[in-house]
Amino acid sequence: MSQLGDFLRAKRAQIPPGQVGLPAVGNPRRVTGLRREEVARLAAVSVDHYTRLEQGRVTTASDGVLAALARALLLTEDEHAYVRLLARPRPVPRAPRAPAGVAGPVRDLLDALGHTPALVLGPRYDILAWNPAATALYPDFATLPPEHRNLVRLVFLDPRVRGLYEDWEQVAAEAVARLRMACGHAPGDPRLATLVGELSARDVDFRRWWGGHGVRTPGAGRKRLRHPVAGSLELDWQAMRLAAAPDQTLVTYTAPAGTPAHEALVFLTSWSRPAEDAESRP
Repeated sequence: MSQLGDFLRAKRAQIPPGQVGLPAVGNPRRVTGLRREEVARLAAVSVDHYTRLEQGRVTTASDGVLAALARALLLTEDEHAYVRLLARPRPVPRAPRAPAGVAGPVRDLLDALGHTPALVLGPRYDILAWNPAATALYPDFATLPPEHRNLVRLVFLDPRVRGLYEDWEQVAAEAVARLRMACGHAPGDPRLATLVGELSARDVDFRRWWGGHGVRTPGAGRKRLRHPVAGSLELDWQAMRLAAAPDQTLVTYTAPAGTPAHEALVFLTSWSRPAEDAESRP
């Protein structure tokens, strides 16, 4: 089965018939959620065409059909974007690409942010660079083997990071959803496949959320942290693509000036010593 078909099948299984105006009782239902013919009727496409899409016998579809399926399956904007990615197959990379370097001006920006923790992430959520404020908030990434410097991996497999989040389940589920979107952008990427395989084998929660086919794009939000030194913190985070390196993302953590969280960040960054890892700083 294709990734597109797998995603469509998972999404229709999650929709109770009554949610889309169909009777929830009557004929015995042998499937959870919607039947294929119900999705086809809601999307105004033929049952045969939808069945072929879901079974992987057709891996492409027009924008109109994808939009109709998005409406029928109550997809979010991120899920609709993911479906469009899956319906536009690209060549599978022959070999993993080495992580791209972080440009000098970006490293200067990290240092200039001062009391604002900031990270540069690659397309697989590898942590490519960070500033001293980030090592005050998180464990020092320089102490980790380079292959372990991956934000999604740390959320699940590093007890220090896992214990940092007050609402770990929400943070972790959203991390899984963003990782799935990354896989949609790089189908067949062997390093992503290795990461998903490791996390699936080692964490039951990851397996559960991965099987749910949630999808999200990086954006912005708020995280509640339980820091071992600063105590409870509520920080706003933003993810911004770098214009000079579109496959790299700058993530910052801030708090409004004068709030306890902002004062805690100032304290943390003043108290901690700068990281000295050559890979994180020029």
